[in-house]
Amino acid sequence: MTDGTRVVDNPDESRYEIWAGDELAGSAYYDQRGELTVFTHTEIDDAFAGRGLGKVLAAGALDDVVARGRTIVPVCPFIAGYLRKNPGYEDHVRWPKG
Repeated sequence: MTDGTRVVDNPDESRYEIWAGDELAGSAYYDQRGELTVFTHTEIDDAFAGRGLGKVLAAGALDDVVARGRTIVPVCPFIAGYLRKNPGYEDHVRWPKG
């Protein structure tokens, strides 16, 4: 990204991270269950609030999961909300029951 932000998978920590320059700005946590990637929690550090980084993080994480041929399970309310507002992921989502 030209603005110095980037989204990276950190499998050792089970999270996608968004970096602003050399600072960790937020994370989207997940569990891997077979072919499923279950998103459990997303957070952006208060110092980076209001910059739209949550949306950038969600897009980067979800696009990577799709590119890997995995299925998204949005337990996290932020990820679920992003999916409802952004078409194109429907074939790659398994909505949690309940």
